[in-house]
Amino acid sequence: MPEFTSQGLRLRYEVAGPWEAPPIVLVHGFASDFETNWVGSRWRTTLEDAGFLVIGMDCRGHGQSDKPHDVDAYARPVMAADVANLLDYLDVRRADYLGYSMGSRIGFELAMHAPERLGRMVLGGVGYRGADHSFDPELVARRLRGDESLGDEHGFYRFATSRPYNDLEALACCIVGQETPLPEVPLEEIENQVLLVIGDRDELAGDAPMLVERLPHARLVTLQGRNHMSAVPARPFKEAALAFLAED
Repeated sequence: MPEFTSQGLRLRYEVAGPWEAPPIVLVHGFASDFETNWVGSRWRTTLEDAGFLVIGMDCRGHGQSDKPHDVDAYARPVMAADVANLLDYLDVRRADYLGYSMGSRIGFELAMHAPERLGRMVLGGVGYRGADHSFDPELVARRLRGDESLGDEHGFYRFATSRPYNDLEALACCIVGQETPLPEVPLEEIENQVLLVIGDRDELAGDAPMLVERLPHARLVTLQGRNHMSAVPARPFKEAALAFLAED
């Protein structure tokens, strides 16, 4: 699998589709990876069949990429820079963006600090306060580090341990290091067209309408009967994304 170097780390990436096609970069959620989030759910195939050049990566701390044990290595500006560095490495000036959960938050960061790199943005599984206030990242990190006295808030521990290649210490550093609360972020500065997609049973993103109110150019699609995990492969999610990306 191809790799590139970003800020001193080795990161795994994938490209699918013809180089002359319009590019879209895919960024996965916490404790997931490109294969799990976008290949098994048939997003890569769907976008490739729709005529896109699909670009994706395993974020630092995830999948087959390097996994530093350093909280500061997972600050959201650092993780957003990895995405920009991948586009630079591939000589892609501008791309549409598809992110989920953590990947959506990384997308917000990139749109604020390098808006010229992104076109339309499809952001799933993210709310205004949701994941910032419905759980304590420090407690999740303690559970990932083996504190069995704590519960598995929102299934993060179960999801993380279901993949044998996951490094739980790296994930503990990640969940603490990159979780700046969205209410503290100047979302009004984002000029990109944004489509937010959440499941109506997603406890981490249920306040997405509040997020739409702060974004200048955003709309919301709610998937019936879907939660944070089951929303990813949903056909209505893909249909809404493709229609949005096709707009002028």
